[in-house]
Amino acid sequence: MNIHHLVTMANQIGSFFASYPDQEEASTEIANHLQRYWAPPMRRQLLAHVAEHGGEGLAPPVLASIQANTVRLTPAPARGAAATAGS
Repeated sequence: MNIHHLVTMANQIGSFFASYPDQEEASTEIANHLQRYWAPPMRRQLLAHVAEHGGEGLAPPVLASIQANTVRLTPAPARGAAATAGS
């Protein structure tokens, strides 16, 4: 998927949760949404964008949420990936 589209979608999620009075809760909910509703390849691509380009284009609260929740947002390796990697 196009990274610009993913950034736009992530920022839309951030805009929704920006109305939360507790910004820590908003940050958690942004990460929850990404984890629950984004496919692993989408999350991998977004995390790579943050790592390689500093999250260019992401709204500050969205970037902060991703950075604070990177481990949780990182998808598990696909089943069988480790077994076939050595073959």
